[in-house]
Amino acid sequence: AGPRLNNDQLYKFSYTTEVLVDRARGSKEGSTGYRISSDVDVNLVWRDPSNKDDQLIRLAISNVRIDPVAHRPEKKNILHGSTAESIMGKSKLSAMTKPFLVHLKNGKAKAFYSYWAEPAIIKNLKRGVASLLQVQPNTGKVVENDVSGRCTIEYKGVKGQVTRTKLLDTCKTAETGFTTHSQVLGVSKKASSVTVFTLEDGFIKSAVAEETHTLSVNARRSTAAKVVSRQTFTLVGKEAGPAEAAGKDVAGVVKSLDAKLAAVGIMAEKVKYQCKGCPSLFEHWQAQEKQLEPANLSKVTAPRSFLALIQSLRKASKDEVLKVLKSASKTALPQVVDAVTSSQTAASLDAMLEFLNFTDAKGLVLQERFLYACGFASHPTEQMLKSLLDISKGKIGSTDIKESVVIIMGALVHKLCQKGGCDLPTVVQVKKMILEGPDSTQVEADVQMYLLALKNSLLPEAIPILTKYAESEVGAYCTIALTALQRYDIGLITDEVKHTVNRVYHQNRRIYEKNVRAAAADVILSSNPSYMEVKNVLLSIGSLPHEMNKYMLSKIQDILHFEMPASKVVRKAMKDMISHNYDRFSKVGSSSAYSGFMAQSADVTSTYSLDILYSGSGILRRSNMNIFGASKGAVLHGLQVAIEAQGLESLIAATPDEGEEDLESFAGMSALLFDVQLRPVTFFKGYSDLMSKMFSMSGEPMNVVKGLILLTDHSEVIQLQSGLKASAEFQGGLAIDISGGMEISLWYRESKTSVNNRGALVVTGNVTIDMDFVRAGMEVSFETEASLDFITTVQFSEYPFLVCMQMDKATFPFSEYLTTYESLPSGKSVVSRKGRKQLVPGSEFPLHQENSNMCKRVFDSSW
Repeated sequence: AGPRLNNDQLYKFSYTTEVLVDRARGSKEGSTGYRISSDVDVNLVWRDPSNKDDQLIRLAISNVRIDPVAHRPEKKNILHGSTAESIMGKSKLSAMTKPFLVHLKNGKAKAFYSYWAEPAIIKNLKRGVASLLQVQPNTGKVVENDVSGRCTIEYKGVKGQVTRTKLLDTCKTAETGFTTHSQVLGVSKKASSVTVFTLEDGFIKSAVAEETHTLSVNARRSTAAKVVSRQTFTLVGKEAGPAEAAGKDVAGVVKSLDAKLAAVGIMAEKVKYQCKGCPSLFEHWQAQEKQLEPANLSKVTAPRSFLALIQSLRKASKDEVLKVLKSASKTALPQVVDAVTSSQTAASLDAMLEFLNFTDAKGLVLQERFLYACGFASHPTEQMLKSLLDISKGKIGSTDIKESVVIIMGALVHKLCQKGGCDLPTVVQVKKMILEGPDSTQVEADVQMYLLALKNSLLPEAIPILTKYAESEVGAYCTIALTALQRYDIGLITDEVKHTVNRVYHQNRRIYEKNVRAAAADVILSSNPSYMEVKNVLLSIGSLPHEMNKYMLSKIQDILHFEMPASKVVRKAMKDMISHNYDRFSKVGSSSAYSGFMAQSADVTSTYSLDILYSGSGILRRSNMNIFGASKGAVLHGLQVAIEAQGLESLIAATPDEGEEDLESFAGMSALLFDVQLRPVTFFKGYSDLMSKMFSMSGEPMNVVKGLILLTDHSEVIQLQSGLKASAEFQGGLAIDISGGMEISLWYRESKTSVNNRGALVVTGNVTIDMDFVRAGMEVSFETEASLDFITTVQFSEYPFLVCMQMDKATFPFSEYLTTYESLPSGKSVVSRKGRKQLVPGSEFPLHQENSNMCKRVFDSSW
């Protein structure tokens, strides 16, 4: 059953709906929004003679008023002195007051009759009133259609009162949004919708509804906004009403009343907003251009302009996008490529593909920026992957780009699979290509390219391939395969994988280079090791090459000091005196492994780790710096910069370590950024290349990554039960500049490696309620600029050589802002902005005590 109307009676209701946007924990006074009040007359038009609960009901809205939600002084009230007609316009107001019909059967709305020609926003507001007629007195769960979509509803009925709870996460609507795949960088949402009905004499006496939607940035939960929507529908009196119409069925009765009335659907329809007086994309670009020049990339104005440009790009056509690409200055163009690619619309992708010429090797910088922006895409499409597949099949001018295309395709496969798109035709095609890739070629660079693509894809089917390459004769293959295995979920690391990795570490089948064995040790110790595995690792210390003993010792101590998952089993194994004795644990050397906290807050914990392995002669073999972010159980690999060097012993007439006698001279750097492995960069390769660079080494660092990245990207339309809509846009942009370098001075017998990270971050959350005739909204945001330098100085004039590591964080500003805005199409508007700034002091990160002692000696001796 459901509510029943009496014949020949007119029910007079007062109706108000209000909607406001506020901070998550704000008061009504600080909020922005408006209230629409009106009278609603309700009467029965027709009832099925055989079923009293099958009714056609007429509703008519009158006496419409629009006011701000909170009391405002006159100056700040844009609605002061206006009437509903002056705000809405004559035609919208007359449409609003035109009667409409609802077909109600057993308390469920079967159809909503109004006029096709009416503006969508008016029909939606009427649907909002109609949603308050759906009620059932008995307790239970049902699926209902109303203005919010098709939702699961829970009813609880107690003596004349019914509570209706709408389970909003079950609602299916026509409008879809998107969100960032990474939880650490993402946005969390909480929503509730409850309506309380009081019934009297079989019909509704009152209905009070409250719905809230709260969105917050996971990395900083205080950056949040909420939308609150309330509806009250109260019976104020009854009068004698019109008589019931005659007719056999609903359709016939509706037709006889007004031939233009039509069943226009009960769910909300999309509302197209015409932006009046908004700047075109090109005008917008001209206003932002200066902020995107390279000189401004480490200031917060760069990511702010980048985010604003993306919003504008998302509404633009392909031709408009091309116009901006063609007019940008040579220096600002790479940043424009970042923005166009990050906007992730079909039009911007088409424009990029037309603009870039992959057969031209001179376009390397722009091509790579496009590829990296694809790799960092927040919600990539199958079309984006297909475009990269087509590029990889065509002629590519630069071998670096050829490698980058395949490596980034791996990252896109991972993201598409995460969203349930693993069976899309293009994904299947690319999976086949990268899984078969390593065995399909003898070219060393190509094998590495495919292995790096697999490292990005994290496909479970790649584990056997990576396991096979972990035992390869080529050191570079082993390192990539082992570091890739370390990125997998521990549950996927089978006993077979563990046996292989242990064989590599213990050199059961062949001699391996030190950095390969170190990478194998990392996999063993981070994959839930058994007591025997740990014991065997401990027993190996003492019989390893000189510097590796020290590295492994440091690694074990770091696991204990940082309470890593393996610490329990390590403690247990160390109770055995054979594996834990003075001889083993007193090895000297300069290699080390250390982890620590960078920042801890209630929302995110960021940690860093620094591992450095030297060769016996004092030259750097591998340095690895990592930064992780963890939030509510999810982990993000924010940054990894690995510098590798080999075969440099001949420079200082030293003897290479075991297994490294025939290595060619090489130094390079590999970066992984926000879970995406980028193409490695080579400093020099081969003796002649090394010698020419040695004498021309200016010590200027080589750029590894530079650009703008869209980190957080959440967009949705929130359909409220009142018929109104709120749109939420949360975006986070990062301007980043990472460079690294290595210089060697034979004269001073000293080498220096440096990794410099510069960044500026802006995160904004915008929630707007746009009714076409009045608009209100709020923006919450925070921004910061930071720099982090990691420098290692080595003096190898004596043994054990001196190593000093420095990791410095400069003092950085941190600002938060809250802006509320209200405007009318006439241009009348009110904006209020509050902000607070603070300076976070810089610091030098404390590495281990041994390092501090070494630094004193290095800097004393260099004076």
